[in-house]
Amino acid sequence: MSEREAMEFDVLIVGAGPSGLAAAIRLKQLAPEVSVCIVEKGSEVGAHILSGAVLEPRALDELIPDWRQDPPALATPAAEDRFMFLTARRAFRLPTPPQMHNAGNYVVSLGNVCRWLAARAEALGVEIYPGFAASETIIEEGVVRGVVAGVAGITRSGERGPNYQPGMELRAAYTLFAEGCRGSLTKKLFERFDLRRDCQPQTYGLGIKELWQIPKERHRPGLIWHSVGWPLQADTYGGSWLYMLGEDLVSVGFVVGLDYRNPWLSPFEEFQRFKTHPAVRPMLEGGKRIAYGARALNEGGFQSIPRLIFPGGAIIGDAAGFLNVPKIKGTHTAMKSGMLAAEALAEALAGPDRPPLLEGYPARLQQSWVWEELRAVRNIRPGFAKWGFWGGMLNAAIETYLLRGKSPWTLSHHEDHAMLLPADQAPRIDYPKPDGVLTFDRLSSVYLSNTNHEEDQPIHLVLRDPARWLPENWEKYRSPESRYCPAAVYEALGAEEGRPRLVINAQNCVHCKTCDIKDPTQNIDWVTPEGGGGPNYIGGM
Repeated sequence: MSEREAMEFDVLIVGAGPSGLAAAIRLKQLAPEVSVCIVEKGSEVGAHILSGAVLEPRALDELIPDWRQDPPALATPAAEDRFMFLTARRAFRLPTPPQMHNAGNYVVSLGNVCRWLAARAEALGVEIYPGFAASETIIEEGVVRGVVAGVAGITRSGERGPNYQPGMELRAAYTLFAEGCRGSLTKKLFERFDLRRDCQPQTYGLGIKELWQIPKERHRPGLIWHSVGWPLQADTYGGSWLYMLGEDLVSVGFVVGLDYRNPWLSPFEEFQRFKTHPAVRPMLEGGKRIAYGARALNEGGFQSIPRLIFPGGAIIGDAAGFLNVPKIKGTHTAMKSGMLAAEALAEALAGPDRPPLLEGYPARLQQSWVWEELRAVRNIRPGFAKWGFWGGMLNAAIETYLLRGKSPWTLSHHEDHAMLLPADQAPRIDYPKPDGVLTFDRLSSVYLSNTNHEEDQPIHLVLRDPARWLPENWEKYRSPESRYCPAAVYEALGAEEGRPRLVINAQNCVHCKTCDIKDPTQNIDWVTPEGGGGPNYIGGM
């Protein structure tokens, strides 16, 4: 007999991000009598939410038509678009691609949006449990029956400590997985139900963000500024954003495609270099950095969407990969996917037999504007991987202005972890030391993310085979994890004495999942730590 208590619901949702909250709200709108529970590993709703973010309100308008009468905090109407190409010293303004036009959109704190949505969901009767990490999926006779959540008090040695809690079985007729990019349970579902057998590999980017407070006289509310080019080389995909919101806040960040080839590259250091550009520095001078964070994002788009359903549940939002890369937005598509899943759930729950497969969800998705939107831009991101920056820009122009998203072919993706060159075949990159005013080191940055983990718990960054690190990661690639991690989790120590070893500072982890994605032999598994651990992003993030 299980030592765990069990709770039963009609629908369980794993993750209180935009898609999970939108699904809960939509389901309660359609079927108020249905019991809905959301579990969230962050200490509160929004604690782990990180994005630029510019919100296209299309899905929100459908979900809550009167939302503008009581909007989320810091929602700032978009004002001016700027799309720049940077060289080392100069900035050239380019025509803004049509996908990046932001008239009618809003610069927002996505964490605040989620907190606001959570209040709406709870008002409808949705039960939300933050700080309650789902660590195991319950599968019985091939059907997902819910999750185990809230396990705590297991010591670093794997024993039950004095504060041990066995967690609870949260059971449901249907479970929606809305874990976001590279969710740990979703990753296992892909394998258990072979959900990726008919799609392209997913490809990813790493987004690193800082929130600045600048003098009000320098602030231009609603400015949306993007750049490509420097400091990245032409063979590396990526670019920047700088958004002004509220009265004096600036969201500034940088994305590097994780299909980059040079193992000496550090996305964090590239971001710090970016801020020193003559066109960027003046926008931040006189200001103060008040927050920091990082997360991976899905960039595979249309051809990387997996099979979305399995017996007992479905995958929604960024867990499935609905980001529109050329538009640099995914909140609207994530929310819409959750809403469509909710409509399929309402239909299934209303019937007498409750079929195990939610066939109505993918059917609705394929008939929606999400499918049309993602299909139209499917060849733009892989064009950069295939032809580099200049070839990718030419391909994007052809796809956008000539073919208008109706090309008869679909370009393919590759797996990011397989792209690294050996260290002796790539040029080393020397990064300048931080000045502590405009540019910073990783440890002081992690401090601003308010990251915290219970010290005496199993390390949640697991090496499948620890013996593989030395001959592969060190000898071949010179420890790329010590550079791609934006939180100084991984350190290669002892190389000077001829005894290199890997140290994992798991307490620094900001849950970006980059190591799970980019490790060249896929030797690192990111698993869920105790609930409430990780970053605690402030309201403007």
